[in-house]
Amino acid sequence: MGGIRVVARIRPQQTSELDRDCIVSSSHADGDTSSQPTLVRIPSFKNENEVFSFQFSSVYDETSTQQAIFDNEITPTIKHLFHGFDVTIFAYGVTGTGKTHTMRGGKSLADRGIIPRLLSSTYRRCRKVEKDSAGKTSVGITLSYYEIYNDKVFDLLEAPEKRTQSGLHLRDNGGKTVVVGLTERPCESLKEFEKIYDLANVNRSTSATKLNAHSSRSHAVLCFKLTMTTGDEVRVSTASAIDLAGSEDNRRTDNGKERLVESASINKSLFVLAKCVEAISQNQARVPYRESKMTRILSLGQNNGLTVMILNLAPSRSYHLDTISSLNFANRTKKIEVREIENEPISKGCSRAVPSATGSSMQRQPLRSLASTLHNTAMGPKPSSKQQDKPAKTFSVYSDRPKNPSISAHAARDTNKRSSPLKRPSEVGSSAFSRPAKRRSPERDHRPSGMMSKEAIEDMIEKKVSNILATRAIDHTTSAPVPEISEDVQRRLELLEQKVDGHDDGRQQGLTFLLMAKQHAVRGEDRSALRMFLLARDYFPDNAKLTMKIEKLQSKLKGRESSKDILGVEARTDVASREKAGRPRPKEADVQDMNADVRQARKSTADDDYRDGVARDSDGEYDSSDSFRYRPKKAKGRKKTEAPESAADGAETPRTKQLLSIINSRDVGRIRLLQGVGARRAEAMVEALCGGSEEGDGSCQVVVQSLAQLGHLRGVGVKTVERMRSGLNG
Repeated sequence: MGGIRVVARIRPQQTSELDRDCIVSSSHADGDTSSQPTLVRIPSFKNENEVFSFQFSSVYDETSTQQAIFDNEITPTIKHLFHGFDVTIFAYGVTGTGKTHTMRGGKSLADRGIIPRLLSSTYRRCRKVEKDSAGKTSVGITLSYYEIYNDKVFDLLEAPEKRTQSGLHLRDNGGKTVVVGLTERPCESLKEFEKIYDLANVNRSTSATKLNAHSSRSHAVLCFKLTMTTGDEVRVSTASAIDLAGSEDNRRTDNGKERLVESASINKSLFVLAKCVEAISQNQARVPYRESKMTRILSLGQNNGLTVMILNLAPSRSYHLDTISSLNFANRTKKIEVREIENEPISKGCSRAVPSATGSSMQRQPLRSLASTLHNTAMGPKPSSKQQDKPAKTFSVYSDRPKNPSISAHAARDTNKRSSPLKRPSEVGSSAFSRPAKRRSPERDHRPSGMMSKEAIEDMIEKKVSNILATRAIDHTTSAPVPEISEDVQRRLELLEQKVDGHDDGRQQGLTFLLMAKQHAVRGEDRSALRMFLLARDYFPDNAKLTMKIEKLQSKLKGRESSKDILGVEARTDVASREKAGRPRPKEADVQDMNADVRQARKSTADDDYRDGVARDSDGEYDSSDSFRYRPKKAKGRKKTEAPESAADGAETPRTKQLLSIINSRDVGRIRLLQGVGARRAEAMVEALCGGSEEGDGSCQVVVQSLAQLGHLRGVGVKTVERMRSGLNG
């Protein structure tokens, strides 16, 4: 039995720390003649005149180097590793005390940490062992690296994208805790290890806090398995290097939401570790290893091997309470006793010979305790015939196979004829009571012996799947009859398949032209609609309905062109009649307004005709030979604002007469008081009414006779007329 070796290391002061704030120091114990200090001194938090002293195996101050710590503390454990002992090295301390620097180190040769130095020394010793044994002993190293982040285990040798939400699981195997599904990679050289180790460290969870710019947010565990093979003998030993995350005071780190969750998980695991150490030191019956995955993996006091703990301390006064807490934890940890037991070598091949019976298959006999049988024989047999037929048994092993009663009776009688109570009957059996051979099924005779090849497994799976699918297909066909498909549905399915495959012979393009033509027609763009219909006629040449629509549009466009010519003739005739009668020639703007009114009226008439045509043709088909049918939606146009009833019927109401009298008075002051009419619109109306007088004497000859005529004035519409009329009191 041996205790855990605890080594303390005091980190150097940082640039932001002052010399007067340094409160932690190292010193030699009384009567200690060793070169290395063993005491850590720190003043009390309440009374600085009182100094606490903690004694450990070794204490390294801020001037110590990485090489000195490794040579004095880690190098002696390497020879034990090659002798079959397991080695565990872990760093403990508050955040910002240099744990990761101690374990991992820097990139330079002098700053390398314990882990790269340990692997380097192990590879050198491997080559030495192989050379000394003249090649009879071969040594192999297998590497695994994982982290415990938020109490979940994640493999660092795999990419973060392959991680599951719950992480890897832990299992107990022979008194040791193993990680299920952990990647193990063989490493043949130190260069290969450095490459794998650097890539894995990139996957580790780190973040910046107020106390540490590169704070570890998880516990990292590096394990390498050393396998030594000498002939048929194999010896396996494991070395574990653990970089624990430091405990944090969130009042000092100013952690955010995510950092707070990580800090809570780290502090919880370290608190459970302290509880385990306290329970072991007080010899309690229950040690709460399973309350945290980190303590379950570390298993202080349960693992058989050498354990080295490196306690990292900060010298500054700002870490005073945390440093005292860490020293108390380390002081309890060094009292834990560990069983230093080497791993037994394993022999290759089968370790037990399996008896076989030639010619017959043996029935397994029930197991009995030899001591119990000897005691019962020494007491002497009783005259009871029942006990002679069936001897006393302590326990039996039952089989699922049915037993032969005749064979059991023969075995019982043969047991009573033993010459010595320590002897057992032969498993093969005597010639007088030979057991008959069991029937062997043909499947069991053709069962392959040993491991099945990959091809055999795939063939077997394929046969099983094909049999299951065939059975399901037979059940499906017999249970539910398949309904017949009509010709119409079959034809539609074929058209859909042609459409999906792209073999529609240009029909899709023709339908596109028809759809575009309908859209142009709805917007009143007859020329564009006619152009689209003409393009679609190339794809539907025998469609009478399409031909009729084209002819209708062509006739409509021709009628519009003729109406334009008539409108121009009427305008010229009106001008000539005005000149002959001596009336002033209308202004160019008035002529344009008149032409615009005529065009608007004709357009509304054409649109009404077109909508009627669309309504009549909405139920038609372009091609009766196929299933295309165009059903345009009902036009959701704005309702036309009808003229007042007086304008339509010709009857003038008192309100209409009052409105016309105000308009014909040409008084801007009265007109602007009407509802919906402002000063500008009133002036425009007066100018429109007096526009025919060119003498400038103010004589206005235009008189508004009806509301319809008033609505055609410039700047006045039907809605404006309705508002002016409704605003009058009557």
